[in-house]
Parts: sequence; structure tokens; C-alpha cells
Amino acid sequence: MTDFKTSLTTNPFDDDKLREECGVFGIFGTPDATAHCTLGLHALQHRGQEAAGIITYDGETFHSKRVLGHVADNFTSQDVIDQLPGDAAIGHVRYSTTGDTVLRNCQPLFAEFASGGFGVAHNGNLTNAYHLRKSLVRRGSIFQSTSDTEVIIHLIATSTFRTLLDRFVDTLRQLEGAYSLVSLTSEGLIGVRDPLGVRPLVLGKLDKSYILCSETCALDIIGAEYVRDIEPGELVIITEKGIESLKPFPENKPRPCIFEHVYFARPDSFMDGMSVYEVRKRIGAELARENPVDADVIIPVPDSGTPAAIGYAQESGIPFELGIIRNHYVGRTFIEPSDQIRHFGVKLKHNANHWHIKGKRVVLVDDSIVRGTTSMKIVNMVREAGATEVHMRIASPPTAHSCYYGVDTPERQKLLAARMDVDAMCEHIHADSLSFLTIDGLYRAVGEAEGRNKQCPKHCDACFTGEYPTFLTDQSEKEDDKDQLNLIASTGS
Repeated sequence: MTDFKTSLTTNPFDDDKLREECGVFGIFGTPDATAHCTLGLHALQHRGQEAAGIITYDGETFHSKRVLGHVADNFTSQDVIDQLPGDAAIGHVRYSTTGDTVLRNCQPLFAEFASGGFGVAHNGNLTNAYHLRKSLVRRGSIFQSTSDTEVIIHLIATSTFRTLLDRFVDTLRQLEGAYSLVSLTSEGLIGVRDPLGVRPLVLGKLDKSYILCSETCALDIIGAEYVRDIEPGELVIITEKGIESLKPFPENKPRPCIFEHVYFARPDSFMDGMSVYEVRKRIGAELARENPVDADVIIPVPDSGTPAAIGYAQESGIPFELGIIRNHYVGRTFIEPSDQIRHFGVKLKHNANHWHIKGKRVVLVDDSIVRGTTSMKIVNMVREAGATEVHMRIASPPTAHSCYYGVDTPERQKLLAARMDVDAMCEHIHADSLSFLTIDGLYRAVGEAEGRNKQCPKHCDACFTGEYPTFLTDQSEKEDDKDQLNLIASTGS
């Protein structure tokens, strides 16, 4: 039975989107570290809206605050800023993919080692955390959370190397999966990106202060200068002496997440040397070339479908209109359930702009289809507004595989594209036609003129292709454990 109080949330459409797990921010060398960190996290709020946290260091003591909810609701008062003194800070905004949404799983996590305090914030997901955690527990480790990030702290604590940096590197070499980390010690700020560079991390500068963050939009909000991307497999150490770069891993061919360009990143960010907004317009143009349709108006599914819809309209010559208006000021509702109110619920955040829909053949452009519930509601809404035809165009290939690298993907059997072909999906969402961008078209949009190199793809595209660039140790181990439990249960042992 559906919990009505949950179903009528602020995002009746957005909850059918893939969700990036989190965003990170770190700054070193300014007395305004907490204020800058707060602003940076505010700019990264789209990457995680369940929880937020900040750790600072004032030269003697570490200070921490972690909360459930949004940055603006918890970190903007002067009282809070005063509780987090220091000239260095790291922060985190979170969606949960590993670990429940409870305060003990909020980041940054902190531990006191023999060598001093250590805070860490993590964007990504470790694909061998389950395996490592079982081993650590057998050796006596006591975990305080269910987050995969805590594995990092226990590996550092139990490492036999002498210095904290060597222990950290020893830990990193045991990790599989995707991670961009910012860490705070009494010596300075550390940033590291996994060897494949699946998750983004950029370096910025504000006067004499250095910044590490998930996206360039977090630099813009504090007036900082973008310096460069942290390279895949690179570890940077920022101290009073300046910045040092290490390469502790064997050289690898990078595989940054291509879905950052489709949906995750803010359109005003630069990623992989490209404007996200411009890439999304190119995606829309590729979509129009691959999947033309005779129609009267192009309408984006707000807000993530807008840049691609602009590109589609420019390439096709069909007029672009805001045919669906989004209400940005809707709060959670607790109206008592009834059939009529349930119907109203889908319109809490989006409403059809009838003037530009009635009597017209409409092309709806969205970034992806996950479960299909969003697309069905939107198609029905546009039909009710008087559209004579409703065609759906999706600015990415079908999402047919789960992501294990820090994205909140439903189980594979809940992904519509894993259960149906395109014709069946079209019928399911009640559209007149449905088409997706090809994987080659997506690669062309991100600058690969020849499309996807099947022998050596330059991005992680596993959610579309099922080709995972790292080991999925935990997935196979959990299946083995499940089979063993089933065997024990069936034999009564």
C-alpha cells in the first residue's frame, strides 16, 4: 500500500530520476572557510538533498556539524558559522545509495587516529565495501554507520604503514569502484580521484586559498578561479607550503561518468573541459537528427530536459515553448488522501501550459526514462491539455542497467528499459511515438566524432551498455552469501 504522505512530496515527477549520490567541497587557507564551504555546498545541493555536513580545523581542534535536510535550512545562521571556526573546512551533501538516511550515516565522517584527527567526505560508491567490511569486522573493527565510506577510516586505522599519508595510500589501493574524496587533517587538505575518474573533482583558487569540489558551479558562487580538473588517479595535498600532486596508482585509461553530461551536473558547470549546457544542447541536436518527427512544438520536461529540447528545436526548426510550467515553491504536503487529491498530487509541481499545447502535435524532450512513471504522468497531462499527438524523445540511450558507482539506481528489474523494448515502452507511457538517443549519438555530443569506441570507450556508460569498468566484488559476494543462506535454510542446518 502506498504511503500517501510520501507520494505527495515536493517532487512527484523528479522522484523517478536517477540521483547522484553526493557532492563534496573542501577549502584550505582562509578565515572564512566555513562561510565559503557553506556557499559551495549550497551550489552543490542538486547532488544531494537528504543530508549535509561540515568539518573545520582551527589549528588546534576539529569542529563538526552534520544534519538531515538542506544546507540553507541548517548552515546559514551566524551562530552556526561561529560554531565552526578554522581556516580549513570540508563539506558534503548527500543522497543515500549505501546506508540509510540517518544522522550516523551523514558525512563528513571523522576519526581520531594516533597521528591526529582525520575527516573524510566521499562522492561515489565502493564496489567492494561489503567484502572489506566483513574482513574488518572479523579482525575486530566496530562500525558506527552503515555507510561504505566508513570502510576507508577503518582501513587507515588498521594499516601497518607509519605515516598517515602512507596509510591513506595503502587504503586507496584496496578500494574498488568510484570515489572522489576530500579529507581534512591537522596538516592540510587532501583530495583524490579514483584511477578511472568516474566521479568528478576540480581544483580552484580564491586569493591564496585552494579549493576542491565536485563541480565548477561551487567555485563560481564564491568568486573562485577554476584551475583544472583533478586527474583520474591523482592525489593532491594542500598545505601552508602549497600544493603537491602524487600519482599512487598504476596508469589507467580514464572512464568518467557520461551521465554527468546528461543529467547529474548543473548546466552552468564545466566538466571534462566542456560546458555542460552546450553539451546538452548538442545532445538535443543529435537526438533531432537521429529521431525526427513531424510536429508543431518542442516542449521540455522541466528542468533537466530544457537544454536538450533547445538543441532539438534549433536543429529541427520546430518552435520551442515552455509547455509545462514548474512550481519551484511547493513544500511537502500532508493533505489527507482521497482519489481527487491523489489526482491533484501530480500537479503540485508541474502544470500544463494549455495555450501552447491545445490542438498541437507535441514533442516532449526529457533526459531519461527510469521506471516510466514520470513519463506516463507527463504524457497524460499533455493529452489532457488538448494535444492531438504526443511524441516522446529521450536525450540518452535506454537506461537498462543498474549503476554501482554512486548513483541511486533502482534494482534492474524496476528499470523500464530492462523489461521492455522501445515499442512496449511507448505503449506503456501512452505516447504516439518514443525514441532514444543512440550511444554513438551521445558520444558524438561529448566530442567523440566517430561515436563510441567499443574496444576502448572513453566514459563509463554501464547504465546504458552493461559494460562495467571495475570489478563488482560485492555484487557477486552478496549473491554467493544469499545462495549459501538459502542452502542452509533448505537443508535445515
